[in-house]
Amino acid sequence: MGLLVETYGQGGQPGAAQQILSEALFTVQQTGERNYEAELHRLQGELHLMGRAERPGPAEAAFHRALEAARNQQARSLELRAAVSLGRLWQRQGRRLEAHRLLVEIYAPFSSGLDTQDVQDARTLLQELASGC
Repeated sequence: MGLLVETYGQGGQPGAAQQILSEALFTVQQTGERNYEAELHRLQGELHLMGRAERPGPAEAAFHRALEAARNQQARSLELRAAVSLGRLWQRQGRRLEAHRLLVEIYAPFSSGLDTQDVQDARTLLQELASGC
């Protein structure tokens, strides 16, 4: 379901993406199956930004839920992915130092998988933030 949400969102169909996302989050609550919960919350944040970029509060809250879910599961890659999404939001808001601190904390322990897209995205964002901090 998470992949469908992402596909619909990237395909310019946020309504369909939101409907599937609601079903997925409902399923998480009903079944207790939380393996992909962090990513669902991150996607929820991204969808909020697509529709209401001028009101980033709901997106930020979703990114924080994603971080919390990933930390609870010790899912480092999902935590990094959520941190990048939150960091990008903070960067747009002029909260570069806050974004940099968050990413450094989460990125620093990565010593393997350095060629994965998530790690590369984090590295790129860290470089952007450092150049402006």
